[in-house]
Amino acid sequence: MAWVVEARGATQYGVQQQFGMGFGYAHPETGLWLKQEFMTMAKPLAISHWEAIRASMEYEVHSLAEVQDPQVVRNQDDPPWEDVHTLRNARRHINQRRANGEIGWLYWSFWYAIDIIQLWNLPGYLTEWDNKRLSKTRPNLLPADMVAWSQPLPEEQWAKPSEELTKLSEEVRRIRAHDPALPLEVVFSVAYKRQGLEA
Repeated sequence: MAWVVEARGATQYGVQQQFGMGFGYAHPETGLWLKQEFMTMAKPLAISHWEAIRASMEYEVHSLAEVQDPQVVRNQDDPPWEDVHTLRNARRHINQRRANGEIGWLYWSFWYAIDIIQLWNLPGYLTEWDNKRLSKTRPNLLPADMVAWSQPLPEEQWAKPSEELTKLSEEVRRIRAHDPALPLEVVFSVAYKRQGLEA
């Protein structure tokens, strides 16, 4: 389940409005109910959080690398954390931009000056050292049951989307293709209305 929360209340400073996004799981057999809620700055942002989760499930996006912004200084085979490889990639990126004429020597010089002043290399080397130390001292932090549970299910056991969800997804794609600048909440509102569903 997923939900968007909108709350409005009066304080001594005036009327304040808050938004949040939540998702959870209900297991009827055990009565287990897990939920997570967090605040967002606006309603479209709350809806966008859910859309990111939904899209990763529907379009089978399994890693950040598959949707990584090409401007981010990460190579495809880099580990997910930032350490020395991030710094080397950043330097290679800034030098390439300088060679291509995208930035001038002044910007390039200030970038290196700030790099030196902030001792940017030090956190990278410390992170790399800490990751190597942790992988040697505690290689198997997860219980065996959790590791087994986390293995991917065979494809025949995958849940299939309902016909209603499939039609709704097609309608959302059609609306987005027609007007990509349309706000996300409007896209879903129009898609729900066209499908005759309640938003």
